[in-house]
Amino acid sequence: MTADMAFECLLVSRDPGVVCVVNKFLESLSISTHVCLTSSRAADRLAEGSTDLIILDWEDSSTDLLRGVQSSNGWQKPTVVAVSDSQTLVPGAHVVLSKPVTSESCVQPLRFAYNRMLRDHRRHARYSLMTSVTATDQNQRSILLTVMDIGDGGVGLISKEHLAVADVLSFRLLLPATDRSIFIEARVQWTRRYGAAGCEFIRIPPLDLSILNDWLKSRCKIKKPLVEL
Repeated sequence: MTADMAFECLLVSRDPGVVCVVNKFLESLSISTHVCLTSSRAADRLAEGSTDLIILDWEDSSTDLLRGVQSSNGWQKPTVVAVSDSQTLVPGAHVVLSKPVTSESCVQPLRFAYNRMLRDHRRHARYSLMTSVTATDQNQRSILLTVMDIGDGGVGLISKEHLAVADVLSFRLLLPATDRSIFIEARVQWTRRYGAAGCEFIRIPPLDLSILNDWLKSRCKIKKPLVEL
């Protein structure tokens, strides 16, 4: 993401018509775009920084680029749109934009891609908390811990007491600027030295989940599109 929290797109095409039409629509979605003429240059660009979206004008050399994206070790892989003469699925692409590319034909595929990027961002984003709570594990042991961050799927925490992978922790958490604490049941997925641990949510009551989702959305500072989605 750019400094103003806009999604970043890598547009790979030699066709001025494709670049012009697609880039204009991306601007309406408030997406920052970098154009590459070749897949090899695009691969170099991917290694240099974060990319949320790849729009790839399909040609023979495109396969190697997609393989590189799929085999990368990044925790969040970009959404891939293939621009193709065929409407059939392209291996490794999440959506196909059929040629000829027009302002009208861009709408549905690129809106789908945008919504997918937004879901991925919200799923992986973490927001700092530094809130102390008392949790209960599966053996009814009370554990003092600090919730360091929270996201759509889980929490990061730290504790002076021993935590093991698969431990189940239950606790109530008051999110900043809310007036009601929420109940969370979470399972430890990994642990690190000095008491750090990562947990996935197992159960949150429906009302509490709604409070959490609203809170997360209020913290998501993505640059808004200029058009209605």
